[in-house]
Amino acid sequence: METLRPADESEAIEAVGWASAGGHGLELVSGGSKRGFGRPAEAAARLDLSGLAGIALYEPEELVLTAGPGTALSEIAARLAQHGQTLAFEPPDLGPLLGAGEGRATLGGCIAANLSGPRRFKAGAARDHFLGVRAVSGRGELFKSGGRVVKNVTGYDLCKLLAGSWGTLAAMTEITVKVLPAAEKLRTVLVYGLDDEAGIAAMTRALGGQCEVSGAAHLPAGIAALSGVGRVHEPGTPVTALRVEGPEPSVLARTGTLRALFAEHAIDELHGHNSAAFWREVGGARFHAAAGDEIVWRISVPPADGAKVAGRIAAGLEARVFYDWGGGLVWLALPHATVDAGAEAVRSAVGATGGHATLIRAPEAVRRRVPAFHPQPPGLAALSARVKQAFDPLGIFNPGRVDGEG
Repeated sequence: METLRPADESEAIEAVGWASAGGHGLELVSGGSKRGFGRPAEAAARLDLSGLAGIALYEPEELVLTAGPGTALSEIAARLAQHGQTLAFEPPDLGPLLGAGEGRATLGGCIAANLSGPRRFKAGAARDHFLGVRAVSGRGELFKSGGRVVKNVTGYDLCKLLAGSWGTLAAMTEITVKVLPAAEKLRTVLVYGLDDEAGIAAMTRALGGQCEVSGAAHLPAGIAALSGVGRVHEPGTPVTALRVEGPEPSVLARTGTLRALFAEHAIDELHGHNSAAFWREVGGARFHAAAGDEIVWRISVPPADGAKVAGRIAAGLEARVFYDWGGGLVWLALPHATVDAGAEAVRSAVGATGGHATLIRAPEAVRRRVPAFHPQPPGLAALSARVKQAFDPLGIFNPGRVDGEG
């Protein structure tokens, strides 16, 4: 496959124009950390946007940053840290899970996939922090949407359509995001010994209180044993983790409240570096990364249904799970040889809840026949097709990547 590597926006427009004129499909990549997700693109050439990298504008006082799609998230995090700021939606690095290694995640890939980490239920999704974009449509035409201010209501908010489109609508050349002050302190209260249902009940109780919990995850004993953070894996029991962030006096007070709330259980805490390391493990599903041949699903359901859905799936399949977002996000791993990735059992269990299940990792042969994304209702599918037609009428961007569309 030929690879096109534009060095700037004008070359990106030229590359897309060539593809549009000839009807050539383009596989869009920036860091390439998520190429193992979804169906392989059926493209004639690869459009590598890694050359459109670097922070073009950063105004700490305005809480806004503009960068190329190929800019590494690690570079952005380091720059923001110099000013005590962060990307509040906590973008995860799925590279290790998908076999691409750590540190290759880029801003473009994160926004295109609309990826958010453990703080999702408190800070919102990546698309909620996506302020503006410059991009090239499938016609080879440059367009822009949004701006460089947090409050901008002029015109259509096309940013929301591009976030989560997986590169099937347009090739982004510049991205503007909202940034926020980083927490002064963070601590994670660990509650030991709860089973899945009790762990989710404990997270629900904590989230419903006054402690402003910013992370809530539950790890069964077998998953907790895979953590690289000592106090998580050493007890050898299930762990329910509750994170609090903010000014030090407030964090100390809220941590004390959580400890008192669960005083009947064994409790410990993670501070600073260990706490941050643990939540990176959770966000990147690192507990499923070690067994690189397992099939991995990312299941979103109402938090109260998390353990029930996992139990229904585990009743017929050999499954390993852990929970994020207070029980609303279920990371489920199945043996490599599971027929058709267990799609029928997974989607049947999820369907009754109104949630959705996404196939994150599977062998290529399985990914070619099993849809990665949850089937859309007919009305939504028709709307998605009209949006695709408006942005990319010839279907040149990532053809076949999203369950055969293109």
